[in-house]
Amino acid sequence: MTYDGLRTFIAECDRLGEIKRIDGAHWDVEIGALSEVTSELIPEPPALLFDRIADYPAGFRVLSLPVVSRVRTALALRLPTELPRMELVRRASRLLKSQPKIPPQEVETGPVMQNVMRGAEVDLTRFPALKSHRHDGGRYIGTGCTVSVRDMGTGYVNMGTYRLQLHERDLLGLWQSPGQQGRQIAEQYWKEGKACPVALTFGGDPLVMMTSYTKFPWGVSELDVAGGILKTPLSVIRGPLTGLPIPAHAEIAAEGEIPPPSEEARAEGPFGEWPGYYSGGTLGTGENQPVIRIKAVYFRNDPILLNMSPQWPGAPHQGPRISSGNLWDQLESVGVPGIVGVYVHNSFLTVIAIEQKYAGHARQTAMAAMGCSAIARLNRYVVIVDEDIDPSNLQEVVWAMTSRVDPIRDIQFVDDCWSSPLDPRMPPHKKAKGPYTMSRAIYYAVRPWEWRESFPKVIRIDKADREMILEKYGSSLPFPKM
Repeated sequence: MTYDGLRTFIAECDRLGEIKRIDGAHWDVEIGALSEVTSELIPEPPALLFDRIADYPAGFRVLSLPVVSRVRTALALRLPTELPRMELVRRASRLLKSQPKIPPQEVETGPVMQNVMRGAEVDLTRFPALKSHRHDGGRYIGTGCTVSVRDMGTGYVNMGTYRLQLHERDLLGLWQSPGQQGRQIAEQYWKEGKACPVALTFGGDPLVMMTSYTKFPWGVSELDVAGGILKTPLSVIRGPLTGLPIPAHAEIAAEGEIPPPSEEARAEGPFGEWPGYYSGGTLGTGENQPVIRIKAVYFRNDPILLNMSPQWPGAPHQGPRISSGNLWDQLESVGVPGIVGVYVHNSFLTVIAIEQKYAGHARQTAMAAMGCSAIARLNRYVVIVDEDIDPSNLQEVVWAMTSRVDPIRDIQFVDDCWSSPLDPRMPPHKKAKGPYTMSRAIYYAVRPWEWRESFPKVIRIDKADREMILEKYGSSLPFPKM
């Protein structure tokens, strides 16, 4: 199919029966509630495409749960949709590790420039920004979004995903946790008393958004990573006001500036965040947060907002995480051998399966993982398991944690690790003044190296027999893809 950003993705989802269309839902809590219930109660839930949203004309749409299912995650990553869950993570890792990065290609114009608002014409209230949770402090247009800024010294363009609250028709609230790359770049401008130029997108190819919220080392362009996965340069337009790259097939884009908070700031939030609590923003720190002054807006005919509003972890808003493959790649890059599986279940829990090669191998793996950028911030628990445990299967992981761990010997604590005001367990005095640190726990849920050969044998069927059963009876019984 001809590449058309999010619309190509939707067409492919339609072909595979992965989208449910809903007309007439309300932007005030209803869309958020329906998205949560669908994700929580339906295994491999469909994406939800909302149209004729209350108070908005037909065609101004919202897509929820874009990459929650295994199939749609594979579609976004341009991988085969029949891949089981752990194989999908492994293939994502190989993409990130071996696929050459391809810089974007600048073009004169694109679909995102079909409609233009500048200066006094700017009005972001024209788009169906959502209030997703009952106690949110306002409406958020930026959840499935990208925020691009340029490093003053090197010219490196960082693209990240941060929540964006709709304050006024031309003013957004911005929340960035301390230490995030986009925040570090904005602070360069603020220290010189300057506003930081910024380019935003709301809706677009889910692949671009996935690279945007994945943590890469400083200097690695998220747009280059996306081009590598696409195997062709992503078409971008040079922002007329900022010179920053804007994906030509984005649904909605905007340009503006982030003034120093000492010059202008607003109360931000509260907002239901991905840990499953109201945290961060003014509620988390007690301080007003930065704003973005919007100077121009560009959008396609019949634009589609991408809704990635977080939900509690039992109702995930994304499927197999690309950060799992990212961590797998980083562990192998620093020389950790024997990695057979990596799965980031949520922002607090990571499980790594290894084939033990020597005494101390499990500890080496855990220490290396905590230092990798993929999970360096906020991830509270690292669990190391043997190669017979599927790290994506929580039943198997809990079994290993309860049967192979001697608590006094096999649980290790590490203090003063990088965290965020979004951490619901951070005491109020630390949220208000810092430092934003926490402790972390490592579970060595592996057979003890010294007597691993004497460890009792498990009673489960082996993988070969399991695969035989799945193949023989797969057409008769609804076995899930794991």
